[in-house]
Amino acid sequence: MGRFLLVALCGLVLMGCRQEPKPEVEAPVKKDTADCTKTATKAFKMYELSEMASLMERMYAENSQLKQRIVNGDTLGKFPEYMLKIHSAKLTDESDNDAFFKENAANFIKAQRTIYEDPKTAKQHFNDMVTACITCHEGKCGGPIQRIKKLYIK
Repeated sequence: MGRFLLVALCGLVLMGCRQEPKPEVEAPVKKDTADCTKTATKAFKMYELSEMASLMERMYAENSQLKQRIVNGDTLGKFPEYMLKIHSAKLTDESDNDAFFKENAANFIKAQRTIYEDPKTAKQHFNDMVTACITCHEGKCGGPIQRIKKLYIK
C-alpha cells in the first residue's frame, strides 16, 4: 500500500509540473492602411527640441568638458562663439524671449567669456557661470536646474 501511495504522489507531482501548451495567438485583422497611419500620427508625435533647447544641450556638453579641463589644470582654449546664438535662437515658447531672458542671456555670456579671459581663477568664474544659468532657469524653465547644479566645481 505504501508503494502505491508513493507512485500516486510522484504521478501527481509530475502532472502538476507539466507545461500546458500556449494557445495560438490569432493574427490581427488587417485594417485599412490609411486608418493606421492616421491613428499612428495622432498617437505618436515625435518631440523635437527647439533651437534654444538644442543650443543649451550643446552648451551643457561644452561646459561639462570645460569643467574637466579646469579640474585637470588643462588649457581652456578659447570662448566658443556659437554660444552667442543664445541671443537669436528660437525658444520653445517665444513669449519667454522677454527682458528677463535677454538680461540673463547677456549675464551668461559675460560669465562664460570671463572663464577664458582669466584662466587663473577659472574655477570661480566657471561656478559664477553656472549660477548665471540657474538664476535664469529659476525664472523661466526650472526643469534642468538639478542637472545644471551638477556642473559646479567643488
